[in-house]
Amino acid sequence: MAKATTGNPRFKIQRALGIELPGLGKAGALERRPYGPGVHGNKRKKISDYAVRLKEKQKLVYHYGLREKQLVKYVKFSKRHSAGKPWMEYMITNLERRLNNVIFRLNWAPSIPSASQMVAHGQVKVNGKVVDKSSFVVKVGDKIELTEKGYKNQNYKRSCETPRLPSIPACYKIDGNDDAKKAEMIAFPMPEDIPFEYNGQLVVEHYWKVK
Repeated sequence: MAKATTGNPRFKIQRALGIELPGLGKAGALERRPYGPGVHGNKRKKISDYAVRLKEKQKLVYHYGLREKQLVKYVKFSKRHSAGKPWMEYMITNLERRLNNVIFRLNWAPSIPSASQMVAHGQVKVNGKVVDKSSFVVKVGDKIELTEKGYKNQNYKRSCETPRLPSIPACYKIDGNDDAKKAEMIAFPMPEDIPFEYNGQLVVEHYWKVK
């Protein structure tokens, strides 16, 4: 069993960053080796300021399952549309409203990749209509549910039995039982809702040149 976990690429990512990212799924990435992967992962290294900022940005990339180009698009959009608010907070709110993340935060899937799979397979409905794009942005007032096939999905059933996260953000109202849960976004997600530690200022500094 140990060989399977230590060889897990998602575990390697989390060990390299020194933090567990719930969006990647199963917990325990840091239990055996709370340091970077590789032969020299446990040796103290001098890290540059750039590397520190880069790691902070990578937390967002890996947790939310994004590509660098996608995150840069979110940065540019947030800088243009934050309307006087700190653009980093505005961006986090939008990342939290991605449909695959919403399914994960509702504890309907054990990871964001598995939530993306449910969405891509047409197992998620928003306001009564199937939505198959993980990047779909859920709005306040939107109602989220699964299709009949979605409620039978083993990932959904396992997530109901053993949730990956200990709680669901207050911005969601939940109805129904495990056989057919339904949810409504009743408020915008807050930056404080992110289920891992991060330093938004370092991300701001990393992208300060992006316009």
